[in-house]
Amino acid sequence: MKTIEHIRNRLASLTLRRLNNGYVREAAVLMPIFKKNHAYHLLLTRRTEEVQTHKGQVAFPGGMREKEESLLDTALRETFEEVGIDNGRIEPLGRFHDYISITQYRVTPFVGFIQNPFNTKRQVQEVAEILCVPFDVFLDPGRLRIERNLHPGREADVYSYSYGHNKIWGLTARIIKDFFDTLGLKQ
Repeated sequence: MKTIEHIRNRLASLTLRRLNNGYVREAAVLMPIFKKNHAYHLLLTRRTEEVQTHKGQVAFPGGMREKEESLLDTALRETFEEVGIDNGRIEPLGRFHDYISITQYRVTPFVGFIQNPFNTKRQVQEVAEILCVPFDVFLDPGRLRIERNLHPGREADVYSYSYGHNKIWGLTARIIKDFFDTLGLKQ
């Protein structure tokens, strides 16, 4: 549990990048961490081709903020709706930096540790597959690719990681790379 304490302490002392303008809506995601076979993993989803945006992409569980709910409550609610993990199994470790998505949403990630044992149940209209990706995938420099892409009005680095037949890219990969860099997690 040394890694979990490190993550919790680092997030608690982090000067967060909070974005207060430049977005049209608010969303929150959960970065679910769990331990399996003595190794830490991130739980990610591959979205279906039927969802409105980001079809087929690998993403964190999450979605749009509803009414007056807190952003953490949004992340936990969406995690339950998408992958069936009850809030009581998730220990929130802290908030991470805000990001602006390509759809102009402010996305706020929260890190949570999932207590074992837990079960998942995917929401079949939104989630095609639940992925359990070992931290080692994100710590292996050979799996990281960086491409320069032109986004509306500016150039930006687009990160991607390969994992089996999946490509983890875009905002999800950027959040993951920033997370591992910021927390100084190493192989």
